[in-house]
Amino acid sequence: MTTTINNNPLAQTFVPAGSKKSWLVGNARLVDFSGLWLSAHIAHAGLIMLWAGATTVMEVARLDLSLPLGEQGLLVLPHLAMLGIGIGEGGTIVDTDGFFAIGILHLAASAVLGAGGLFHLTTGADKLEIVGGKAKKFHFEWNDPRALGVILGHHLLFLGLGALAFVLRATQWGGIYDANLQSVRIVDAANIDPLRIFGYLFGQTASGWNPWGMAAVDNLEDIIGGHIWLSGLLIFGGIWHIIVPMLGWAKKVLRLGPDALLSYSLGGLAFMAFTSCLFVSHNTVAFPPEFYGSDRLMAANIQAGLAVVALVGHLWHAYRARTEAPMSADAFAWLQPEPIAIPSQTIDLEQQSE
Repeated sequence: MTTTINNNPLAQTFVPAGSKKSWLVGNARLVDFSGLWLSAHIAHAGLIMLWAGATTVMEVARLDLSLPLGEQGLLVLPHLAMLGIGIGEGGTIVDTDGFFAIGILHLAASAVLGAGGLFHLTTGADKLEIVGGKAKKFHFEWNDPRALGVILGHHLLFLGLGALAFVLRATQWGGIYDANLQSVRIVDAANIDPLRIFGYLFGQTASGWNPWGMAAVDNLEDIIGGHIWLSGLLIFGGIWHIIVPMLGWAKKVLRLGPDALLSYSLGGLAFMAFTSCLFVSHNTVAFPPEFYGSDRLMAANIQAGLAVVALVGHLWHAYRARTEAPMSADAFAWLQPEPIAIPSQTIDLEQQSE
């Protein structure tokens, strides 16, 4: 007597019939597998690193030093220039070695992340709860607010450290480009006045009320001061969510589940994209014309388009969360799901019994 079993965790997931529809499911097939969920996220980070590194290297190769950076239609190098890398007086590029080194660093990081994603897919546990050590604490269940809070806390910590790194770059590690002076300088007097910084949220600036809100900021001192506040709040929030369990009122107000958490993330992404649209179109301190060009309407429209897509996704998944439609195989029944074809292992039970 023989029987066929499948010990691959992906065999328990699902995909819709037909390759034309499988992209609609995406990582939804992994919602019950924290280990595979981690694998997908690491691999995704690797793809982002690969794009950033490859784009940087290609833009360095096609860079024309005889033309202003803002007239060459580049995507990545203007951001590096804003950080003061390889920039001289008047916003001119004096050294491209830093650009190239950063591109190669991102390509190397993408390889490491890609290997990490493959490791967790092929060798790691499909669920982190069966792993020993510190990795076990990152296992999550959608009805466990404590585990979800710990994961949220670590995300906030990394965002806070990123904002802090930008602050240190501006104040300690070489400085950033100041469009008002057209030179790279150290920001040694960042403004951390809470009334001034948080007043931008309501359009209140040093010159009075301005309908552009945060995008009306016109100096580096306020920009860096805002990032100091941002990094502090994010790091504090990260520590808070790691240490303190979800409060009672939050459990009553907030819904937990794949659709709900995805909805929250897309809502935040939409807000940031709309804010970015305002900055790109209006603010010449954060987006100097020397690097980004004088006509940034196309870039602003792209940000607005991405914001609308994220907002629609937020509303869709919020609706699904409110109606308690689970993001599982049942939720995609209309796509005619069928099992993944995974190589199986055949075992002769009679020989084993002997």
